[in-house]
Amino acid sequence: MSSIFNYRLRSPLGGLAADLTAEHRAPGADAGEGFRLQIYRNVWLAPPHGINWRDAAWLSFGLSVHSSDLSSAHPDGLLIEVAALTFPLAHFRSEVAALAMDGWVRKEFDLPDRGLLAVFDSGSDGYRFHWRGNSAPFSDEF
Repeated sequence: MSSIFNYRLRSPLGGLAADLTAEHRAPGADAGEGFRLQIYRNVWLAPPHGINWRDAAWLSFGLSVHSSDLSSAHPDGLLIEVAALTFPLAHFRSEVAALAMDGWVRKEFDLPDRGLLAVFDSGSDGYRFHWRGNSAPFSDEF
């Protein structure tokens, strides 16, 4: 059964927001059906159809920070199927997909906080993201 996680960060700019609807199960015999990404050993992600590549990359990153714990807890494999990632365009950046996935995984599996977060910063482009010691996993700056 799917569950929804609502990520929200309020700020003077309005904030950041995303709603993630997902479910989990063992990969099973139909593992060849549908597109999925291997995140870590026996942990897989099936992103929603038509997702932007940046959003898929950030969803993957949000799952990857918990992948070792999930792999140990599910030795027969685990598939996270994301049915939807929705957001108001004015309150979304691709990085928010990682924060929504992190929140969903922590809620669904009762896992500890790994330090992924966003904070409002009036001195920068509006928000600073913290990625558990990784400075910018998918930097768009060239």
